[in-house]
Amino acid sequence: MHPRRALLYMPGDDWNKINKAITLHVDSICMDMEDGTALNRKVEARETIAKALQELKFGKSEKLARINAVGSGLEKDDIETVLPCHPDGVVIPKVESFDQIQWASEIIETAELANGWDVNSIRVLVGIETARGIINLKEIASHPRLDGLIFGAEDFAANIGATRSRAGWEVLHARSSVVLHAAAYSLQAIDMVTIDFRDTINLKIEAAQGAALGYSGKQIIHPAQVQPVQEAFTPSDDVIDYAKRVVETFEAHQAEGAGAYELDGKMIDMPLLKNAQKVLDRARAAGKV
Repeated sequence: MHPRRALLYMPGDDWNKINKAITLHVDSICMDMEDGTALNRKVEARETIAKALQELKFGKSEKLARINAVGSGLEKDDIETVLPCHPDGVVIPKVESFDQIQWASEIIETAELANGWDVNSIRVLVGIETARGIINLKEIASHPRLDGLIFGAEDFAANIGATRSRAGWEVLHARSSVVLHAAAYSLQAIDMVTIDFRDTINLKIEAAQGAALGYSGKQIIHPAQVQPVQEAFTPSDDVIDYAKRVVETFEAHQAEGAGAYELDGKMIDMPLLKNAQKVLDRARAAGKV
């Protein structure tokens, strides 16, 4: 599973911005055929994304393509145009049912088999952006091709008639539900966008909140958001060192037949060991271990 601390959206019809994205060393680049592309530019977006997948070198950045929502009438042309160029994954927005993922999965598997690619080599991430999407999270998260759940706070708030606020209480239940189901099904959870990309303070606050809630990364829409978000979802050196000590001392105490024990004034047991191991997993994904 590709590490996704920062998932950067680029308009699929903008060749220059896609080229710029490649220079940012971001974890995932999502070339967008949905909200980031005007209705009269959908064909250009498909063609530009296909060209980018064929001609550009993305380095270590994951190559994703976001299609239009299933049922929009655009989704079939979107996915069939980009699949022959083998993106690393397809993002499906506004997902509300297992069947919507299955529709895409069957088309993807047909392309994989026809081209001699490994089955499941093209993964799927889905946007959870409506009340129905939240209610159906259990069945949605169970799809075997799924790699991640992406929380869309703005669309969700609009769908339920909530007023967005800086504090974000109106989306907290849904935001927590997404990360809960992602954890239950061993998926990555990608947190909401900070719409005002000039507001660095709020970006850092939201990113820290997302990391504390258990999200593995955050959606971003501007190059200035890359570094703060990647830092928020990367454990600090002190946190990594402490996690290493927890793992090492836990193993030593287990070898001696001891159960819970004290370390730096805290009782260490299995839940804290698991948390330390997750910290080290995030650190490895960020190249710090």
